[in-house]
Amino acid sequence: MDRHGGIGAGEGDTVDGEWEYRPVQLSAEVSRMTAAVRLAIQAEFGGWELSRVRLYPGGVRKVWLRRKRSGRMLPELSV
Repeated sequence: MDRHGGIGAGEGDTVDGEWEYRPVQLSAEVSRMTAAVRLAIQAEFGGWELSRVRLYPGGVRKVWLRRKRSGRMLPELSV
């Protein structure tokens, strides 16, 4: 996510074997419900699943999404 709460398209993506990972940072101003909806949209339309969540002091959450690598391209979302 950028500092305004939007999910960055591909920034910081990493590949590890058959998985690709995308870090997403959620600011403290983003409610749990809003975060859940945004992550659900990524899962539904981008093929991502939740890999890990860390909560930092101040309310910042860092989320790692993952999906299996495939030969076909999946569309990115503009959130």
